[in-house]
Amino acid sequence: MVYLKEFNLLSEEFENGILINERRNYFHNQYPFRIFTDKKLEKIDFTNITILYGGNGSGKSTILNIIAEKLNAKGLNFTGGEMFQTYVDYCKYETSLEIPDEVKIIKSDDVFDYIYNVKRINNRGFNKREALLKEYFECKKTSIRDINDYQSIKNEVDAKRLGPSGFIRGRMLDKDVFEQSNGESALMYFISEIKDNGIYLLDEPENSMSASMQLKLTKFLEESARFFNCQFIIATHSPFILGMNGATIYDLDSVPVSTKKWWELENMKIYYNFFKDNSEKFDKK
Repeated sequence: MVYLKEFNLLSEEFENGILINERRNYFHNQYPFRIFTDKKLEKIDFTNITILYGGNGSGKSTILNIIAEKLNAKGLNFTGGEMFQTYVDYCKYETSLEIPDEVKIIKSDDVFDYIYNVKRINNRGFNKREALLKEYFECKKTSIRDINDYQSIKNEVDAKRLGPSGFIRGRMLDKDVFEQSNGESALMYFISEIKDNGIYLLDEPENSMSASMQLKLTKFLEESARFFNCQFIIATHSPFILGMNGATIYDLDSVPVSTKKWWELENMKIYYNFFKDNSEKFDKK
């Protein structure tokens, strides 16, 4: 689904006029002025999956922040300064459909915070697990004395029937969270945050994820765009996300900025040549 059709950044001429009117000089913080005029990027045309690719400092995250501010996206926690807001105010955009209620930006810091909270739960869970293990051995040794003591009977039966692992697992409140890796927790975060009928700005969602988790995330994003009316604008380095079916990729490392296929990107060529040069190692039996 394509809600946001295009987004217009400021031309060099327009930027110059604003800076003159604002009486700013080069000793003032002009961010994000000059970033995209130097790259000759004035307009971004969107598909249901649009990817911003480039090295650190190329402006990927800045574009996401500008769009998020303009669309009043949920989750935006960014203070770019006076000139940032001035820049955003002059940006314009066009839509294919009405902008949905669900417009959200998700950054890697949001995922890290979630994983950190999961770890805190895990630590509390470990202490609880130790206590439950002690309870298990106590219950296993207990003889039933009072038929009215239902909980004691149930605990003893469970201890003898389930064994220590099953006894503890059945009493852990957050058992699914307790057993997740960082990558699994990150994937679950995206699954829980991304709803139907929304625009989602994702800033390097692959962080904290292994290759296999990135592939699962890629499949989830593709299906969300195809079947659940979601539109994604993603800043990424991940070859798996870059390779998503039908994605439009803007190469912010090129001047002027242009769209490319994922296999035309410089970093992808580096990966390819590395694996090609070492292909015989994979062929060994």
